[in-house]
Amino acid sequence: MGDLKSNGALRKREEVLSKPTKQLIKDNDEKITYKNSSGNSKAIGLVFVSLLLDLLAFTMILPLLPSLLDYYDKKEGKGTTLYASLLGAVQSFQKLTGAPEKLASVLFGGALGSMYSFLQFLTSPIVGSLSDAYGRKPMLLLCLIGIATSHALWSLASTFSMFVLARFIGGLSKANVSLSMAVVADASNEKTRARGMALVGLAFSIGFIVGPLAGAWFAKNNNSSGLWGERPAFYALSLSLANIVLVVFCLPESLPKEKRAPLSFTLSKALDYISPWHLLKFTAVKNLSKHQNKVLSKLGLIYFMYLFIYSGLEFTITFLTHHTFNYTAMQQGKMFLVIGLIMAVLQGGAARRLGAAGAVRAARGALALTPASFLCVALAAAPRPPLVAPLAWLWLGLVLFAISTAFAVSCMTSMAAGQAPAAARGAVLGALRSLGALARAMGPLVAASVYWCSGAAVTYAIGSIILIIPAVMLFRLKS
Repeated sequence: MGDLKSNGALRKREEVLSKPTKQLIKDNDEKITYKNSSGNSKAIGLVFVSLLLDLLAFTMILPLLPSLLDYYDKKEGKGTTLYASLLGAVQSFQKLTGAPEKLASVLFGGALGSMYSFLQFLTSPIVGSLSDAYGRKPMLLLCLIGIATSHALWSLASTFSMFVLARFIGGLSKANVSLSMAVVADASNEKTRARGMALVGLAFSIGFIVGPLAGAWFAKNNNSSGLWGERPAFYALSLSLANIVLVVFCLPESLPKEKRAPLSFTLSKALDYISPWHLLKFTAVKNLSKHQNKVLSKLGLIYFMYLFIYSGLEFTITFLTHHTFNYTAMQQGKMFLVIGLIMAVLQGGAARRLGAAGAVRAARGALALTPASFLCVALAAAPRPPLVAPLAWLWLGLVLFAISTAFAVSCMTSMAAGQAPAAARGAVLGALRSLGALARAMGPLVAASVYWCSGAAVTYAIGSIILIIPAVMLFRLKS
């Protein structure tokens, strides 16, 4: 009896003692969770700053391309130079499609843009897989060093050959975007991933608003002798160097060694990284379940089809506004400023509040809205549009275009990241980014050909019909 009382008293004492102990453990767990959450938020914030610096530097050149090409045309337009050879090829394409001769420089710029995107297509999945094996930070630094090198070469590009070399190195190094997305995916969970991807989209919006304006301002106030954009190139270089310093000293590694995947690189696997068919099937990505592979394959096809049509129609809008509505370069700049501001507001507000289910709904809504936006632009290009004036149809289409663009890519990227285990996230997002780069390399050339052969209204009408396909596919996709 005494033993029973003693045991009861002992048990009661243990229970009393365990209460503060349990509370202490709970408090410690909450502190650890808060600390991890705080560290992850800091990493995502630093990725946003890094991407913003990169995109400000990258977009500085956009308003300068026509004047740059005019400079090289006057200097190297005749003879056996690289510029003269490439110009001959572009002029042949221009005659084949019926494009006006004065737009040869625009098509030339499109060809350079396609080259840049094609190089991203080659490198993004390879660099993504390397980051799964060696960590995000070393590969991100390698890309940023390449980008800084490209800006340094641009500052010295008194010849077209040097300029092409600068763009070539820049294209090869542009896998930093998919790596940044991988860091965001590493540092977020299912509930916060869409918010992180929305920040990536916000960086793009701000970069494409401020960067071109800054580039044009620096060029306008350029008192140096460099007619190839020497001063904007130096500012782009300084932003790139600041980005390297930020990543070296501030950005933590988001993929710990215990979560990394061993790298097995063979010739057949190298072909998997650059074969569009294998990229669509995510063949090179290991550690995926059958269900994950099935979902990613369908999502990759949707992503590619969407960006293939979207990028082509996006590229030709400047032709439409110039020829049909007589927009000047300044008016086109204001048009893209309005589009960028709408996107920035949506990505900084609504898109950041999305959870995993919200990202899926937003992606579906965005892809459903895109055909309607381009149908409005097709009506704007028609000789006698119904109901309202052509300019009203154009701006209705552009507003719908901005709303859909704000959500489409970032939300589909969030969906892809949600299907990837940590050890394969870099490879998955690299493959997805590569598919997007290939679509952006091919889309503008195909759309430009159809535009000059069949006219603007037919091009946008056909494009809007085709865009219904990826929208329906996304609605039917079960993740």
